[in-house]
Amino acid sequence: MSSPSLLCAVEDVLQQGRLLLRTVNAELYALPLDGLPGTSIGGHYRHVLDHFQCLLVGLRGGEINYDQRRRDPHVERSLEYALEVTEQISAEFAAIPEESWRLDCAVIYSVGYDAPPETARTNAAREVMFCIGHAIHHYAILKLLCANLGVKLPYTFGVAPSTLKHLETSTAA
Repeated sequence: MSSPSLLCAVEDVLQQGRLLLRTVNAELYALPLDGLPGTSIGGHYRHVLDHFQCLLVGLRGGEINYDQRRRDPHVERSLEYALEVTEQISAEFAAIPEESWRLDCAVIYSVGYDAPPETARTNAAREVMFCIGHAIHHYAILKLLCANLGVKLPYTFGVAPSTLKHLETSTAA
């Protein structure tokens, strides 16, 4: 995947986030959801942004640590601030030099409940793909949460590009 297509994919997924922020109101964004302790639309969206922020920090230092997320409660509670952070992330990705996408780096992530964090070799492009897929996964959850609150998002919101392509191909056949 080339840097222009990676940047386009990041921007596409952040654009879905902007759509979410324009669709829900500030009250619903921060509303704690019954039966789901600690869950809100803002909480899921903050989690998505946290991963992109970890990636940006890691690209500057050569080590991406997804366990060191900011978890900024202000992003969870303020729709306006979440939009500001989204715009900042978008601008930072746009400023990444093309050669940076090919850089090798380390990724640190806790994957086991009773084990220390794992470290693996990776590269910037692969981690961008991870963050995009991770965002889409959370967008799918957000779409369900929004539907339960009476907020309708477009059919394509939270649907993986490969799924959309598959559906396009299968309905055309």
